[in-house]
Amino acid sequence: MELGLHIADFTFPDGPSTLAHDLSRIAVTAEDVGFRKISVMDHLWQIEPVGPIDTEMLEAYTTLGYLAAVTKKVDLLAWVTAAVYREPGLLAKAVTTLDVLSKGSAYLGIGAAWNEDESVGLGLHFPPTAERFERLEETLQICLQMWSDNDGPFEGTHYQLGRTLNVPQPLRRPHPPILIGGGGEKKTLRLVAQYAQACNLFGGPEVAHKLEVLKSHCDALGTDYDAIEKTVMFPLDPGADGQNVDHLLGQLEDLAKLEITHVHGWVPQVASITPLEVLGERVVPVIADW
Repeated sequence: MELGLHIADFTFPDGPSTLAHDLSRIAVTAEDVGFRKISVMDHLWQIEPVGPIDTEMLEAYTTLGYLAAVTKKVDLLAWVTAAVYREPGLLAKAVTTLDVLSKGSAYLGIGAAWNEDESVGLGLHFPPTAERFERLEETLQICLQMWSDNDGPFEGTHYQLGRTLNVPQPLRRPHPPILIGGGGEKKTLRLVAQYAQACNLFGGPEVAHKLEVLKSHCDALGTDYDAIEKTVMFPLDPGADGQNVDHLLGQLEDLAKLEITHVHGWVPQVASITPLEVLGERVVPVIADW
């Protein structure tokens, strides 16, 4: 089992003037102490319960490009990209660019999007739920085509591309791994089984059931369930002085028994750095063999 850091809150003690420096310290420390992935949200306004709507929020792919310059080996991704916020050809190019500039460390984390308030507020297209899932599937198809040897046109219901040329191609072959976020049993987990290399679930009593549903989709589609990375979004709170470590290890052990291999989460007071160091010293080595 491995840990990943989700950076969802950019309201650091010294404000925007030192935000870049604080973000760099956090990312470099997380990588140094053994975290394997670093992600940011694909939101443009802050969301509850992270913080008030008018607190600091950075655009995801600009931020990931910055993180590519300050890290060396950690995987980078948006957890998760809102499929309808960017045209698919542009998204495929953005993830390709991230992969090349990070020397092969990009993932495509993606979902159908849910935040109607920020979409309406900033004039982003936000169709009904069924259409968002249709657009998500076409986006996955377009990305995979752009990451292949086929640079021909794409004709879908919602998207039409005249030529799917993508130069340079990602360094990661055959393409950056795809993580699809969400536990919807009819649509989301079916898309995971058909297109993704990683799923993401929220930690809780339904994890085992969701994995069973995913396996049933894999069986129906003839895809390899065991090849899909099982990830869970889960709070990583070691306590200010490490007082929560034993409890956290117990929770992680329960997830490991369900064959979860990556636990990804936000760390309280992350800008102080100490919680990352505690996790690196007292959690990462313990779970490495699980």
